[in-house]
Amino acid sequence: MLSIFWSSLSGVLIILIMIAAGFVMNERHWFTPDSPKAISKIVTQVALPTYMISTITTKFTAAELKTLLPDLRYPVLSMLILFALSFAVARALAIKKSHLGLFSSMFFNSNTVFIGLPINLALFGARSVPYVLVYYMANTTFFWTLGVWLIQHDGMKEAKIDFKQALGKLFSPPLLGFMLAVVLVALHIRLPKFIISTCAYLGNLTIPMSMLFIGIVLSNAGLSRIRFTRDAWGILLGRFLLAPLLMTILVLPSNMPLMMKQVFILQAAMPVMTNAPVVSRMYHADYNYAAIMVTETTTLSIIVIPILMVAIKTLVH
Repeated sequence: MLSIFWSSLSGVLIILIMIAAGFVMNERHWFTPDSPKAISKIVTQVALPTYMISTITTKFTAAELKTLLPDLRYPVLSMLILFALSFAVARALAIKKSHLGLFSSMFFNSNTVFIGLPINLALFGARSVPYVLVYYMANTTFFWTLGVWLIQHDGMKEAKIDFKQALGKLFSPPLLGFMLAVVLVALHIRLPKFIISTCAYLGNLTIPMSMLFIGIVLSNAGLSRIRFTRDAWGILLGRFLLAPLLMTILVLPSNMPLMMKQVFILQAAMPVMTNAPVVSRMYHADYNYAAIMVTETTTLSIIVIPILMVAIKTLVH
């Protein structure tokens, strides 16, 4: 048990130190207000896609990748159950009506790529990437359809699901990079060594730049904004207790690979999506509430993840 704890803690400490570096540098005004946007673009549009190509084409076979998609049903089922639970929790906590859609959206969606992928890479290594992407497909689809519809209902009251927007968000550069890599592996196409090496160098920016981004965001948000209100306790209950517990119940009896079980449980417990405040502002919902919840859950995930990793490695083996 102690060795599991120290192994998990060491992986998380690497992440914490990089987040702290971003926080301190931002506090010392090394970054401009536009820096987070630039870093976000570099990570999502350059580093992550190239990381997918370099990792998938060198570490996986077509047979291994073919077995992944059927297990998409686990995150889909988990999110549907969490969606239903969110309304029961909201009613029990008497969440005000103007926050109900946002509360539900943040309750069942998690930050699977910008925080989830770097954390899984740091803890499990490159073998975890396809499993992260399977969860990402379900999570992103739900957020940009059902999640956005709920947020719209808070702000505009006339809510509709934009499937064109959802498809655009789902087929993002990281997923397109993953899909290209899968095609290359399936067709047994080997890229020239200089291309693979270039992709590997650019892909290695993923973890450090993602963690610096989180540090900058936490610095800009201000830790003094953290408030443990009823709304906050409800979101924390959903993100850090009910979501991983439900996923554990779903995957434990299955015969999926051990690492896939561990990744799914960890992905389920990631913080609130950073897109939530952006979408809230777009549709005139309470974006300050969303921003505070992103800050709170991201900050507290620093404490939750080591504990969760010990629990996962103890129960799922």
